[in-house]
Amino acid sequence: GGPRPPGAGGWPAAAMRPLTEPELAKVFSKLHNFIGQHVKSLIDRPDELYAFRLHKNKVYYVSEGLVRRATSVAREHLVSLGTCLGRFTKSGHFRLAITSLEILAAYAKHKVRAEG
Repeated sequence: GGPRPPGAGGWPAAAMRPLTEPELAKVFSKLHNFIGQHVKSLIDRPDELYAFRLHKNKVYYVSEGLVRRATSVAREHLVSLGTCLGRFTKSGHFRLAITSLEILAAYAKHKVRAEG
């Protein structure tokens, strides 16, 4: 026996987890460029608490209630949870995803409206 490496024998190679301090700093820095001081409003919302979770280099914006309910789903069956805000590149930079636009638009510093 002995311990098996992650990804071996049915273990998920990358389980969803909270972000580390350096990862969180990179995400907050990028979000601050677009929504300024409203970054705090993303987490401490009046309706429910929200958190950032990392799964396979992608950062998800998830309500705490949904995180608690997702514990009943087996990790190997969990594809994603919440809204994908972006991903970490192989070089460690954080890039926003197109799916984050709806969330960022609500807190944006500068809003532009296009009429057609």
